[in-house]
Amino acid sequence: MNSSKNILIVDDHLVVRKGIEIIIREEYPKAIIHNAENYVEALEIIKTITIDLIVLDIIINGVEDIKIMKAIKEIQKNTKILIFSCHDEEHYGLRYIKNGADGYLNKYCDEDKIGLAFKEIFSTGKYYSEEIKIKLKANPKKMSTDNPIDSLSNRELEITQMLINGYGNLEIANRLNIQMSTVSTYKNRVFEKLNVNNVVALADVFKESAN
Repeated sequence: MNSSKNILIVDDHLVVRKGIEIIIREEYPKAIIHNAENYVEALEIIKTITIDLIVLDIIINGVEDIKIMKAIKEIQKNTKILIFSCHDEEHYGLRYIKNGADGYLNKYCDEDKIGLAFKEIFSTGKYYSEEIKIKLKANPKKMSTDNPIDSLSNRELEITQMLINGYGNLEIANRLNIQMSTVSTYKNRVFEKLNVNNVVALADVFKESAN
């Protein structure tokens, strides 16, 4: 990177933000790095500053918001988004890309892979792991996979993940600011789509789809 780039790190954990910043500065000392601990702060920053790359945690304060990528692109369509998530790539990598991400990294990857992702994003505009490349090659339209959870809407997936993580209907309703009856409706839809009748079976579907 010969010229300085504006990079925004969005994560609710200070340690994660600082760790990413250290890695970026080692490779790109001229980079101008901004930080946000939630989506509200992130959107305010990109409304006033042209950002070249956003390193984005898709789960902030325990709640996943896959629609944040669309909101970002509506403000700055040329901003590149690199998802940095604790979710496993098999389940979520391609889904995030289909929803506006330009690349995906798991938080448990090594430093070399993070550096490689930055280099590819800045040189080609995309970063796809070998696993994602295989999926995209097998599916040229890039819009569907044989993973059963791809039948779920974004909200259904969000609620499903919270159910698997042990949240009850009331907790989900409070976190998402929706009615408990709405949570029940989504839950029933998920069970019907995935042909399960309890959360244990739901978790098994997710586990099997990763194999």
